Amino acid sequence: MGYASKVYFIKVAESDPADAVSARLAELVDKSRVLDAVGPGDKTAVKMHFGEEGNTGHVRAEYAGIVCRKITARGAEPFLADTNTLYRGRRTTSADHIKLAAEHGFTKKACGAGVIVPDDTKKGSVTDVEIDGEFFKTAKVASIFLKADSIVSLAHFKGHIMTAFGGGLKNIGMGCASREGKLAQHSEIAPIVYLERCEGCMACVKSCPADAIRSEGGRIVIDPAKCIGCATCIAECVRGAIEVDWEAGGMKIQEKMVEYASAVLLKKKKHLAFINFATKITKECDCLAKDDPRIIPDIGIFASNDPVSVDKACYDACINASGKDIFKTVHPDRDGSKQLKYAAKLGLGDLDYELIEL
Repeated sequence: MGYASKVYFIKVAESDPADAVSARLAELVDKSRVLDAVGPGDKTAVKMHFGEEGNTGHVRAEYAGIVCRKITARGAEPFLADTNTLYRGRRTTSADHIKLAAEHGFTKKACGAGVIVPDDTKKGSVTDVEIDGEFFKTAKVASIFLKADSIVSLAHFKGHIMTAFGGGLKNIGMGCASREGKLAQHSEIAPIVYLERCEGCMACVKSCPADAIRSEGGRIVIDPAKCIGCATCIAECVRGAIEVDWEAGGMKIQEKMVEYASAVLLKKKKHLAFINFATKITKECDCLAKDDPRIIPDIGIFASNDPVSVDKACYDACINASGKDIFKTVHPDRDGSKQLKYAAKLGLGDLDYELIEL
């Protein structure tokens, strides 16, 4: 891109009351002017992760409400949106997903915007986007994001079992994909069972959303033909008996995710805004983390119109706060910088940035 993108930042501590954070967030949105990407009359998709049941790390509804009302004040019409999951849970179907979002406070009354979770089994809900990627020539994306006039990403910046960390790029790349698109990104990731570590507790069998794991003569067997690569079994195994060939899958998934992000981001270009919450930074994502503890103290909230810069700024801040690459420490086989470099290579944003603290 040839210049350093601006990333705006406010500090947030765990002890800060929600109303104080709300006030600072409003200040961040106003002074950063990231919502200049939203025009009057826009139908604006506010891309969220509403949190799995029991999760406490996802971006809070009251913070989403502040952003939605700022969008409305610009004469635009915001709606909160996410897509359904591959794994079995409260976010597998649209009806259950919307109900869970409401339980977490995401309602039109509370946020000033309705919640849309498209049913990708219905005609027209998924669009095939042509891309010239190394892994994909076509990306299957939820149509609502492509039809939106502008997109505002509200992402919780945290660790991730397969991509080292997840931020704005993951929120779009994985989060805007249909379930078929998610499966395509996760393919080639076939877990391996290390029998010498396995105690036969059957937790992996019970937790597998694809019924791809069974016990044969006391031995755990994973059927790669059925496996959807969701990593639920890895998270459930307390003995660390299930792993993945990360070079074959876990490293590729970052680039696949970025290619899917490009299918959305390159269509919208100057109609994009990204706000990352580097708070309650957990080892795992909001699908698996439940009420996991922090791996480093809260840092703050970052805003930019550049998805690469805002993720890089969060990544760097976490490294600076911990004195090491904390995400590589908790996920030794993952290198989160890979997604950032590939995104920059595809022209999605800039690795260089100017950090402006407010």
